[in-house]
Amino acid sequence: MKIIGIGKNYVNQTSEISANKTGAQTIFTKPDSTLVTGNKDIPFPKITNELAYEVELVAKIGKQGKDITLEDATSYISEIAVGIDYTATDVLAASRENKGPWALAKGFDGASPISSFKSVSEFSDLNTINFDLKINGEQKQVGHTSLMIYSFAEIIAYVSLFMTLEEGDLIFTGTPAMGKGLNHKGDHVQASIEGELLLDFKLV
Repeated sequence: MKIIGIGKNYVNQTSEISANKTGAQTIFTKPDSTLVTGNKDIPFPKITNELAYEVELVAKIGKQGKDITLEDATSYISEIAVGIDYTATDVLAASRENKGPWALAKGFDGASPISSFKSVSEFSDLNTINFDLKINGEQKQVGHTSLMIYSFAEIIAYVSLFMTLEEGDLIFTGTPAMGKGLNHKGDHVQASIEGELLLDFKLV
């Protein structure tokens, strides 16, 4: 099982999409040991003092595919969840000083908490999904998939040019352009899809 992340994939207004759609999607991977399920509380990672949150919709791949066409791409999605793509920004900054990769800054244990999944059949249009993030009861991020630079289909088609997608692979599809920030020990993190609370944990 692979965890694939998509960076810089949301804009604030649909009018901004075309200018940002260069064809060069930002892709990274995360080890499966980053995954946290079942709304388990997460120990605040010892390796960072700057834990940055990004709420994202997560697409689960339902069948194997390579060189997937844009027309067929969404048929490879079986389920959708909401998750947090965590980044240790201080670790990332130190790596960038030496032109290093993102791996340690995004690959630590607990860096990919996700909710339970909803069948893709529950969504009539993947381009009109609402999701949001609250921390300690305060809304921090609000997302809508119409503001994605690259759609679910475009992401899947592009990634499959480089690597075979397998059943069970997870794709974090990007975070809203506004509202990113830092979590602190003790924070209560809650994320919803279409108003339904699905992800609910504390950093302990």
